[in-house]
Amino acid sequence: MRVPLLYRAYVMLSMVLVPFVARSTTRKLRAAGVPAHRAHERLGNATEPRANGTLIWFHAASVGESLSVLALITRMGAALPHAHFLITSGTATSAALIAQRMPPRCVHQFAPLDAPGPLKRFLNHWRPDAAVFVESELWPQMLRRTRATGATMALVNARLSERSLASWAKRPRLAAYILDVFDLILTQNDAMAKAMVRIHAPAPRVARGQNLKSFAGPLPYDEDLIFNARAALGHRPVWIAASTHAGEEKIVLAAHKKLRKTHPDLHLILVPRHPERGAEVVQHIADAGMDYTRRSRGDLPAQAVYLADTLGELGNWYALGDIVFLGGSLLPIGGHNPFEVAQAGAMVLSGNHVFNFAETFSDMEAAGAARIVADADDLAAQIDALLQDDHALTKAITAAKAFANAETAKLDTIATRLINALGLS
Repeated sequence: MRVPLLYRAYVMLSMVLVPFVARSTTRKLRAAGVPAHRAHERLGNATEPRANGTLIWFHAASVGESLSVLALITRMGAALPHAHFLITSGTATSAALIAQRMPPRCVHQFAPLDAPGPLKRFLNHWRPDAAVFVESELWPQMLRRTRATGATMALVNARLSERSLASWAKRPRLAAYILDVFDLILTQNDAMAKAMVRIHAPAPRVARGQNLKSFAGPLPYDEDLIFNARAALGHRPVWIAASTHAGEEKIVLAAHKKLRKTHPDLHLILVPRHPERGAEVVQHIADAGMDYTRRSRGDLPAQAVYLADTLGELGNWYALGDIVFLGGSLLPIGGHNPFEVAQAGAMVLSGNHVFNFAETFSDMEAAGAARIVADADDLAAQIDALLQDDHALTKAITAAKAFANAETAKLDTIATRLINALGLS
C-alpha cells in the first residue's frame, strides 16, 4: 500500500517535536515519583531484559484500559505456557496499579513516544512476535513500524469517539493505511464495528467483541483495613459514591443530607475520582453542614461522611456497602466501570450520562443489576427505597453478581480468538 503524504508529513513533524514532547512527558512522570531511568522508557530505553521465546506486547493508554487487559493476559498465558508478555502504558498511575496486579511472566514499561528514534530503540530491544492495542490507541508510526517488524497485530475493545471517527473519515487514505496493519479488530459493540468499516478498516477482519472491562476481575482489597472499617461502622447502613467529579459531590451530599432525615445513622463513603481534589471536597462537606473523617489522615469511617481521598483503594470501599453510586455520570463525562462494582457484590446506581458504557448499563438495567438516577432527589429516593426493602436490595445484588459472572465466562472465547488470529497457537 502506497504511503500517504499525510503520514510522511506526520513522521517529519514528530522528528522536530520529539525533544520537546520527551522533556514534557519525562518531567511529568518524574513529578509523579517515577525514577529517572524509568521515565526514560518513553524514549524507547528499556529497563528490563527481553525474555527468550514468544513475546506478546499489549499497549493501553491509561488506567482503565491497562487494567482491562490483565485478565485477558492471564488467560492467554494459561493457554500459552511458554509465552511472555509486555504491557505498556503512559501514566504513572497506570504503572502503579498494574504493578499490584501483574500477571505471570509479564513486565511493564512506559510506552515509547510516537517518533522514529524512540520506536526504533523500543522495537529493536523487545522484538514482539505479536502486538495487541487497546481501545483507541492508533498511533500511526507505532502501528506501521510494529507491523514492519513482521509482528501480527490486533486492536481489541475498539472504541473511537464521534469526533475521532469524523477526523479519520476526512482522511480515508491515511485511515486505510493505518488500520490495514491489524489482523483482527474486535469492537465493543455492533455500532462501533460498522463505524470502523466506514472509516476503511478491512471489513473481513472487523468483528464485535466484548467490553474487556467486564473481565478485569475484582479490585484488590486489604482485609485488615476492611475488618477495622467494619468494626468502626458497626451496624450503621452504608452507601458509597465512587469516582465522583467536580460538580457531582454537591449533588451526592445533597442526597445524603436528605436521606439522613429518615435514616439518621446512614454513612456515606465518598471517593472522588481524583484524590488531589480532597481539600475541595472537604469544603463541600463543610458547606453541607456534615461532619467527616478522612482516609488521607489515617482515619477510619465515622461521622456522617468518610472522605476516601487516596489512590488505588476503591476495592476496599466497594467491599463495605451494598449500594454504589458511580460518578462521572451526573454530568456529561461518560460514566465509569460498573463491572467492578458488580464483581464486588454490590448493585449500581448511576446518572444517565453513561455513553462510555451505554450497552453495559442497558443490559444491567434490564437484568435488575443497575438503576439510573436523574438528580439528587432521584438518587435519594432510589437509595431510600432500597434501604427500606431488604428483598429488593438482595434481588439487585444477586442480579449484579450473576451479570458479572456471565460476562467473565466469555473471556476464554476472546482469548482463543486472539491466539488464533495472531498465529500463536
